[in-house]
Amino acid sequence: MKIRTVFTYLFLLITIPTLAISVNENEDHTLVISGQVKSMDGETIPYANVAVVGTVKGAYSKLDGSFRIFDLEDGLYLLKVSAVGYKTFTKSVEVRGGEVNELELVFEETGVEMPQVTVISSKDRVFSKVPGSVTFIDQKEINTISPLSGNEVLRRSPGVHVVDEEGVGMRVNIGIRGLDPDRSRSVLVLEDGVPVALSPYGEPEMYYTPAIDRMAGVEILKGSGQILYGPQTIGGVVNYISPNPPQEQEGSVRLQGGQGGFFSGLVNYGNTFGNTGMQVNLLKKRADNVGPTSFDITDFNTKFLFNINDKSELGLKLGLYNEVSNSTYIGLNQVMYDQGGQDFTRMAPDDQLDVSRYSISFSHKYRFNENVRLNTIAYAYTTTRNWNRQDFQINETNTPPGNWTGVVWGDTAIPGGAVFMRNSTGNRNRQFTVGGIEPRLEVDHGLFNIKNELIVGTRLLYEQANEQRVNGTQAGVKSGNLVEDEVRTGEAFAAYAQNKFAISKKVDLNIGVRYENFNYERDIRRRNFENIGIRDTVLLAGNVIHELIPGMGFNYRPNQKLNIFGGVHKGYAPPRTKDAITAMGDVLDLDAEESVNYELGLRSEIGNWLFVEMTGFWMDFSNQIIPVAESAGGLGFGVVNAGATKHRGVESAVIFELGNLFGLSRTKLNYDINATYAMSTYAADRFINDVNINGNRTPYAPNWFVNSALTVETNGGFIGRLTLNYVGDQFGDELNRVEPTLDGRNGRIDSYTLLDAMIGYDVKRWNSRFNITVKNLTDRRYIASRRPQGIQVGLPRFITAGYEFRF
Repeated sequence: MKIRTVFTYLFLLITIPTLAISVNENEDHTLVISGQVKSMDGETIPYANVAVVGTVKGAYSKLDGSFRIFDLEDGLYLLKVSAVGYKTFTKSVEVRGGEVNELELVFEETGVEMPQVTVISSKDRVFSKVPGSVTFIDQKEINTISPLSGNEVLRRSPGVHVVDEEGVGMRVNIGIRGLDPDRSRSVLVLEDGVPVALSPYGEPEMYYTPAIDRMAGVEILKGSGQILYGPQTIGGVVNYISPNPPQEQEGSVRLQGGQGGFFSGLVNYGNTFGNTGMQVNLLKKRADNVGPTSFDITDFNTKFLFNINDKSELGLKLGLYNEVSNSTYIGLNQVMYDQGGQDFTRMAPDDQLDVSRYSISFSHKYRFNENVRLNTIAYAYTTTRNWNRQDFQINETNTPPGNWTGVVWGDTAIPGGAVFMRNSTGNRNRQFTVGGIEPRLEVDHGLFNIKNELIVGTRLLYEQANEQRVNGTQAGVKSGNLVEDEVRTGEAFAAYAQNKFAISKKVDLNIGVRYENFNYERDIRRRNFENIGIRDTVLLAGNVIHELIPGMGFNYRPNQKLNIFGGVHKGYAPPRTKDAITAMGDVLDLDAEESVNYELGLRSEIGNWLFVEMTGFWMDFSNQIIPVAESAGGLGFGVVNAGATKHRGVESAVIFELGNLFGLSRTKLNYDINATYAMSTYAADRFINDVNINGNRTPYAPNWFVNSALTVETNGGFIGRLTLNYVGDQFGDELNRVEPTLDGRNGRIDSYTLLDAMIGYDVKRWNSRFNITVKNLTDRRYIASRRPQGIQVGLPRFITAGYEFRF
């Protein structure tokens, strides 16, 4: 993207919202339905969704519960009314020329919901009660994206940079506001409030990622409200939300197929029988040749909701995931990329990653009275991650190793330009077990004669990691010599409290604190000693960390359409167990990752056709941990203290509901854009190869990233979308080398712009939906990453066709 295009985006973001303030939202529009949404006791319900079934029309109720719907032709319509925490209902209404229907829509009862932890307490349009920058991506938006990868969905949130690895999102790499995206280490990733990392404290890597295909929504929280969650509070919280048991029977079969043998099939069924609800889904996803990989995934999940009595609900969730994929660390060297024609060559065709995950969780909600509620979640999961990777060698003289297979990639005529495949294998086998319980008490009280909401809770968590390294004497074998064997365990205790003071109807103040305690040890039972060789051993060391993490935030609502928010909180992440204790059992002076995070922003609904959000942020790290693991393109061991870094910038989102602006009665036309400018730099003297990197940009932190979409939807069932994704240039290392190294791992990654397109048609009388999706419409060739060990080329043009049947 050229500089002038970036400034065009900035011009749109700044000037159009300003001009919109002077536009009369009622001008040239015909009011046909208006009214107010209330509860049974007469309380007004803000941000309820009033949708006109069978059309693209609808509205959100305002702070006083009022709503208005414009430009409907005469006829009989069905309104569908929904709000968080209430049972959805419908109401018939007749539109006649010149008459305005004044309605009072009353929720008859509160629906029984699955008790689970969500990171956004209310999902109103302007998130008026959330202290910080947030994004909620719902199921309708996910379906419109028709994602090949969950990365496409996450990019719909401002401030979120996602790096592709294999193109299909099996291992997500999320960087928020300029933080290093490698394995999403700086982000707390949850599913229904339950951690999904291998070990949340000791090894927070995302080798398993929840499949976006089966999700009902995604929450992303970046502000001070995240101090309720842990252990990571550096970048933010990403919470995948799976569908809950419905009140009545619902089911669907969704199929999608494409090039390279790609297939995705999802079967959903949900119902409620008496006091018991259930939701079950089965996902089968596979491909023979998509970009650089093949894979086969089976993902089964089921939820049960038990309505015990008027005060109590119990939820049970079971999950099973199994993946076999040709995943590898090796990528192209610079010579191969420059020569072209080898972008998706299987350099190590025998490399195989096996991931299996079994999970169970219980969630319980108990209402002592209308002011006191206890939410408890208990969970356990085990993850097996066995990775078989062929060894290879690169050297300046292009000398083949003694156990060379005869396969060489690159160019032997260029010193250091060849990659020699060795006839040996490293099997990196790991098994993880995690269990935890977290009770959370919510109390509404009247301290200082104002309305307060207090949240207090504790979390107990146990984790264990078993790691073995087995060296095979041939390529592709899974047996061999056991050269490393160790067990890492950790016990964590956390306690937190946050109080929301409703100082007035317009101002909320949130003040909270979290305490973290982590007791961990590393038990090394076998390893390779220098000048001695492989030996059984007894090396055991441990450590205990304590941390107090405060935060505060505010919301100010000067009127019904504007919310100003801000906050400050301490960012914290403990060092990984394997990094904090060496292979010789020495406890390193490896500091925790700490920062002070500030943000100030606004969200506004200007008229009925324009929504604006803009947030300024500043993250000041006293110490940021930079990975040097193989996954980050390093030497294969842990992380290092990188010292002080600073991340500052602005993230923004604008939604133009052009159908409302132009008074379109049968067509919904939206244009949206989210744009982020982030400057992430080292902020203290630090020398690498006698070069002071103070002021250099941190790796994989683009200054600009933009996501934009134009969407059209008609009453007849047609939907179309054109999506643009722009990522600015990035550096592969701390030295900010521009010229690429021959191995392809370092050097500048040029900026790139991608276009995706989707067209779909919903045939209501058949309960069916058809769609065709084209990713990378212009077939742009670009470098997605230089990690882990070489260049990963982004997917070329990729076409899929899908069909969904609902019953």
